[in-house]
Amino acid sequence: MKLIRFLIVSALLFCWLGGFAQENICFSQRIKTLQVKPNGEWGEAPVTLLGRGHWMEISFDDLQANYQRYTYTVTHCNANWEQSDLLQNEYMTGFNNQRIDDYEPAIGVEMNYCHYTLRLPNAENQLLVSGNYIVHIYEDGEDEPIAQACFSLLEPRVGVSIDVSSNTDIDTYERHQQVNFAVNYSGYPISNVVSDLKYVVTQNRRWDNHVEDLRPTTMQVNKLIFTHNRQLIFNAGNEYRRFEMLDEYVPTMHVDRMEYDGDYYNAFLYVDEQRTSYLYDKDQDGRYVVRTRDNVNNDTESDYFLTHFSLEMPKVPDGEVYLFGDLTNNRYEEAYRMEYDLIDHRYNLVTPLKQGSYNYMYMYVRDGETVGQTLPCEGDFHQTENEYYVYVYHRPFGLRYDKLVGFQKTNYQE
Repeated sequence: MKLIRFLIVSALLFCWLGGFAQENICFSQRIKTLQVKPNGEWGEAPVTLLGRGHWMEISFDDLQANYQRYTYTVTHCNANWEQSDLLQNEYMTGFNNQRIDDYEPAIGVEMNYCHYTLRLPNAENQLLVSGNYIVHIYEDGEDEPIAQACFSLLEPRVGVSIDVSSNTDIDTYERHQQVNFAVNYSGYPISNVVSDLKYVVTQNRRWDNHVEDLRPTTMQVNKLIFTHNRQLIFNAGNEYRRFEMLDEYVPTMHVDRMEYDGDYYNAFLYVDEQRTSYLYDKDQDGRYVVRTRDNVNNDTESDYFLTHFSLEMPKVPDGEVYLFGDLTNNRYEEAYRMEYDLIDHRYNLVTPLKQGSYNYMYMYVRDGETVGQTLPCEGDFHQTENEYYVYVYHRPFGLRYDKLVGFQKTNYQE
């Protein structure tokens, strides 16, 4: 009953700022730990090659615990993540509304759940073209999805190289990072390199601050260069904070204490402080991995702990502070908005998280805006190690969808 009350309160609060079609979203607060893994590989961007031998794994937990019949639909999207003009049989074999048959109940946990896994392509559905895909997951008989997962399939036709510098047009070696990249299309025929190609650049798998509608600054033979573009200057941020919950009894990294309240385990993290300087740490750029101390059958033997976050700092006016990272699907949802305690001068949040190793940070969102800022909670420092991704899409004249023909990732660190 305590969990049901907790989920009801969360559901009543559940909403999101803005909303981007390309984000993974849990529409129901029963659904947790939604992950998208290319070829089942942890920590990689949700991009894999189109063709035999490559797949995308989508998994999630349902805290209702008892088996629910879930179905899914697959939608092909253009570069802007709006539905393409392709008919279903042009981008996929088989039919939509197939069942998710791979499921397992949790074992030996206090907070019961059922774990579901979907692989695409599979025996029922083969994916035929490159580009972006959205998978919507439905409870059987319902019209509204309980979750959505996004990924991209690549047919590599162009080469992409990326360079990142902290020497920007805004400041030099202070708070920003400049992304430059080049596209080499030698051997790949493109009728109009200006109008036929589209580009998307992201930082650390975030979509709230992604950049699109780019034009090359220099055009060479078989090469397009994007350099000193003011659109491609990103706030540098700070390294992600880290903690681990590997044992229900023994506090591990950045966990102050573990308590059992008679229903569930509670993990109380050490109180975090506002950052005013750069702090080097070997982070994983916002990722998390589910695991326990024994590291056996992590998907179904890892428990959920009510995890207590606290950030000690003055209250920030004209906006809200959110817990942020892959653990929130990099979204500013009401369920992850922190409440301010005027007595202790802290932002606080309690949320159920599955055992594992986590990266996280605190983000500030101004009223009326959808892009989060690392200031004033974390700060912006040019030394920060960040990942940048470049997507290149191609729509030749007459084609009714955007092909993903180039993709590259770089890890910037001074």
